[in-house]
Amino acid sequence: MVSLAVVRTISSPRKLASDADVEEFEQEIVDQFALAMVGAGLTDPYITAERATVIEFIRFLGRPVWTATAQDADCWLTTLRRDRGLVRKTVEGKASSLARFFDFTITRYQGDIHALTGVVVGQPIDEFNKPASTWTRAVRVPPADQEVEQLFTQWRDSLPDQRKYLPAARDYLAASLWRRVGLRLNETVQLDLRDWRPDLGDHGKLHVRFGKGARGRGPKTRLVPGINGVGDLLEWWLRDVRHQFGDDWEDPDAPLLPSERHDRVTGRPTRAGADALRSGLAGAVQRWLPDWDSRLTPHVLRHYCASSLYERGVALKAVQELLGHEWLKTTTIYVHVHDNHIEQAWAVANARVADRFDLKEN
Repeated sequence: MVSLAVVRTISSPRKLASDADVEEFEQEIVDQFALAMVGAGLTDPYITAERATVIEFIRFLGRPVWTATAQDADCWLTTLRRDRGLVRKTVEGKASSLARFFDFTITRYQGDIHALTGVVVGQPIDEFNKPASTWTRAVRVPPADQEVEQLFTQWRDSLPDQRKYLPAARDYLAASLWRRVGLRLNETVQLDLRDWRPDLGDHGKLHVRFGKGARGRGPKTRLVPGINGVGDLLEWWLRDVRHQFGDDWEDPDAPLLPSERHDRVTGRPTRAGADALRSGLAGAVQRWLPDWDSRLTPHVLRHYCASSLYERGVALKAVQELLGHEWLKTTTIYVHVHDNHIEQAWAVANARVADRFDLKEN
């Protein structure tokens, strides 16, 4: 469990008369940052990692953290990349942690710091050095409807002729879940047989128990309706295919998407991994939609799901709930519409106005 020092309130009287006072005040800010994360319900490992990154930067800086500039952040990020050889994702994570700390410091401690030191705290992770993939999401425009339909039609028709029918059928089902209801890859891997509830709602529902939580809050669960043909696909899977993997098909805790490999102790199929499902999609794309080779990923199919449902008239709020996004703003990033979408929406709106006038005149 994360342990926190006893800290004073911002309004507590103090003077920074010595280096020890400066160090104590700096530590207080870091501890208050951690305390705020505890209050927000974040997990201990997440808080520990955030605080460790801040302390790492403070040691690199070698002077009070509130004096840090964008140039200091430039040097630190360069050191992480070139001297320490950290991978891009790790560097981006550290930059994001530091940016969150300075957002907190500016919001909570700006006045206190200025009164004590005369320094106006700035955000050292600015628009020039912030990691692009962390702060501005890459645009993942999905294929057109005709291309996706071509891929899945040819994939489905080829299944009976596959040398390894069972994994081919499994990979097709997984990709269909990404395409039709926008499941994440890791959410799909974690599904068990008991997670499909055909008795719930008009179309049945998938219980996603390992959805992506926000900022270290742990898994976020949701119920995903079996719309867009998913209910029929799962009925086919459970009736015709799943039992061929092994005798665990009646165990509710068995994986919905199993591997061909069996556990040496239990003799039952193990759970299919994310790499296997990802490779299944990649092979199908390479064969039946080669123009999208190495570009059509599970996440791009998730974007396709959001875009296609929105274009068919599903409300943006409903798409948000389906995908499991915490913020509606995130969902808008996933929606990519055709060039004539605005014109079509304008025509529909005008038709509604005309219908209302007709009703009034009649």
